[in-house]
Amino acid sequence: MTFDSIHNYYERLVLDEIAHLPETLLPHDDDDFVSDVACVALNQLPARYVRHNVDMAFYMTADEREQMEQAVQRAVRFAVDYVNKHNDTERPHTYSQ
Repeated sequence: MTFDSIHNYYERLVLDEIAHLPETLLPHDDDDFVSDVACVALNQLPARYVRHNVDMAFYMTADEREQMEQAVQRAVRFAVDYVNKHNDTERPHTYSQ
């Protein structure tokens, strides 16, 4: 059994939203910064796991789609602000197992 086709539907929406942000909102040309923004944004949204994006899009109403897009926009804006505010703080050390 393989689970390669299962993914969170919001992942693509969040990454697309980040890609379309004005450069003024993403002042850091830094992969870590952008990855942190994506993670913080995704943690603000519910998990919606699907095998195929078409399945999700097919069963949503236009109103649900609009609500989802607005939630993604709010989550990404929150994440940009959050990461900007915490970007200079030292991260806690983690331990490898």
